[in-house]
Amino acid sequence: MMPAWTLLRPHQWLKNGFVLVGLLFGHYWNDPGLVMAVAIGFVAFCMASSAVYVFNDYHDREADARHPRKKMRPIASGSVSLRSARMLVAALVAGALSLPAWFGLWGVMAAVAAYLALNIAYTFKLKHVVLVDVFCIVAGFMIRLVCGTYAVGITPSRWMLLCSFMLTLFLGFAKRRAEFGPALSGEAAGHGATRQVLRHYSPQMLDVLMAVTVSMTLVTYGLYTVDATTAAMHGTDNLIITLPIVTFGLFRYLYLIYREGAGEDTGRDLLSDAPIRLAVIAWALAVFLLVR
Repeated sequence: MMPAWTLLRPHQWLKNGFVLVGLLFGHYWNDPGLVMAVAIGFVAFCMASSAVYVFNDYHDREADARHPRKKMRPIASGSVSLRSARMLVAALVAGALSLPAWFGLWGVMAAVAAYLALNIAYTFKLKHVVLVDVFCIVAGFMIRLVCGTYAVGITPSRWMLLCSFMLTLFLGFAKRRAEFGPALSGEAAGHGATRQVLRHYSPQMLDVLMAVTVSMTLVTYGLYTVDATTAAMHGTDNLIITLPIVTFGLFRYLYLIYREGAGEDTGRDLLSDAPIRLAVIAWALAVFLLVR
């Protein structure tokens, strides 16, 4: 049971928090119908994202078996059989699509279906195409955001869309940069065979792309906090107070990438690093106290 649970990568369900963004920042948490719809979307995406991880591990099992770290993954190591992996993917996909359909949330089901289709294309082809691979990662996040907004009748703000887009671009390029990190040392050639698209990147190129996107993330978030529409919606013009916290969190993440070899697994990094956890808590507390 434990290898199968590990295969689902439940710590990565943190990424599905993008489904909740529209509900929280749109002040719709007092609407039981919308809360239920968004909660169903969140659960559906947890199943869908786990299905994608299992499917990707199944497809890449031979390459993973040659990788110094990925060879310990349940399918590559043989602790989960191929038949069990196929059955698990089928069950997760069926659950992810049938749950919103059961409640008549056809927009949510469409978003989940689009996410699954995107990731099938990503696994078979798109992850080997330079820049397109990262934009596919971004698209996965934005589909989550759409699921939690348009699909349930919530209109997201333009700044939220822009900031989310830039943040996920940064995380995508950070993931690729981490794959060049010090943890690989002499194993870089072996990793290159596993992640073919790295042959088209360079650490210097990714450094520039990360610098641009992290800067744009901070600019768009800062503009969001001082926007007149934001102040009117949240009943405060003091959200700018949270900008230093967000800045610290992003800079801390850069530190982890360059000094600790982190970045490949965003969910695990967020859970394991105490300063980032404290920054997230401080940001959430500040927003809770400011927003009304």
